[in-house]
Amino acid sequence: MSLPTPEHLRAWLVALESGLLERSLAVRAALLAALAGEHVLLLGPPGTAKSELARRLHRAFDGARYFERLLTRFSTPEELFGPLSLKALEDDRYERLVDGFLPTAGIAFLDEVFKANSAILNALLTLLNEREFDNGSGRLRTPLLSVVAASNEGPADEALRAFHDRFLLRVPVTPVGDDHFAALLRLDGAEPRWPLPISPDERTAVSAAAAQVSLGDEAVQALAALRAWLAAQGRSLSDRRWRQWVGLLRVAAATEGRRQIDGLDLWTAPLVAADEPAQAAALAQWFQADWLQAVPQEAPWLTRAVEAFERQLDLEMSARQDAEADDAAGKLALARQIGMGQGDEGDGMLRIVSQQLEQQLRRRYSPVHVAARVAQADELLAQLQAQRAQAAATADALAARLQGRLWWPPALALQVVDAHRHTEAVLAALHARLALVREGFATLPLDESLDEAAPPPVQLEPA
Repeated sequence: MSLPTPEHLRAWLVALESGLLERSLAVRAALLAALAGEHVLLLGPPGTAKSELARRLHRAFDGARYFERLLTRFSTPEELFGPLSLKALEDDRYERLVDGFLPTAGIAFLDEVFKANSAILNALLTLLNEREFDNGSGRLRTPLLSVVAASNEGPADEALRAFHDRFLLRVPVTPVGDDHFAALLRLDGAEPRWPLPISPDERTAVSAAAAQVSLGDEAVQALAALRAWLAAQGRSLSDRRWRQWVGLLRVAAATEGRRQIDGLDLWTAPLVAADEPAQAAALAQWFQADWLQAVPQEAPWLTRAVEAFERQLDLEMSARQDAEADDAAGKLALARQIGMGQGDEGDGMLRIVSQQLEQQLRRRYSPVHVAARVAQADELLAQLQAQRAQAAATADALAARLQGRLWWPPALALQVVDAHRHTEAVLAALHARLALVREGFATLPLDESLDEAAPPPVQLEPA
């Protein structure tokens, strides 16, 4: 038995996502959950391709039968589990004819799942959790791989919480945004090109490989950090849910060719630890900002420091010599008066004379002064360069780690790497500005005869 290759699984992700705009996250969650034997809840308004995703998903698994039902408060057990067997009733047995119904399905789609009545929900609890169905006096083992459920909203009744907990992954699904609206209108409904389905032997190989995946120290630290963060929010996950999540992450690692779960696998936290869509955004922020520290930085302290250097340079470049100021200013005024009415030739001469007199007006600085300013600028330049190099190295390292990640949504991978790239770009721009300031200090007018102490450093705010 061999595992499905990453290329094979990636081909299925492409096929499942074909024509389903902005459904990359839902597609990855559904296929990964099915490989791990877990269930998925899609939360969103009607008409957002939730049922289409489930119908496509069953094609990915060889021999998996498909079952679909829209549930209402008037739905009966017969609609899901099959009619009663009349022949069995004649023999005083209460059994159902389950063939073609949910107990014989590999992939099932249950729409408006929280509207079902208690009789159906109680039977579903055992089926989802145990993969077994009570039929008469016996309990049948079912071939169920995964149930994809859908609802417009989460459970309103506290009694539904136990059923809600059976869905390990809860994926918010929203209508297509403005950026892809034109593409939505142009969809032609063409059938995707389906790869070869994943065989039962390959599914068995996935389970065997997942059992060999270890839980790395980084992953333990990340999960512990998340547990503490949830506790601070007054929330928690059940022990069963933590264990199921780790099992899912083992499958993710095994199918990507990894032998260990790491901290990057916690990108799934918003899907597992959020009880409702509104909580998913806060969990995504925790993962990106607190754990990955992948937040674009504007470097406000360094920006203010560079601005302080720029202001100081402007002051020193515009400073005038005290002794010669009056004489040079008088000559400049006279030159301007003479140049008036002289035409283009007079204007050109005025500019030359004005530049010469402006140079005479400029204050001159000692070599000690210039060296001190340049040295302080060099110190900050070195700090900027070090932080810029660190941001670049962090972005490169993160991009390299994500290179082979099959299940990471591409948009998320781009977002977290770009956060560090943005920080690098901000620091590069500040470095370029400060380099110009340093050059300005280095070219201040010099007077080698001046003997003065080094000036006070440019005042910078505390970091």
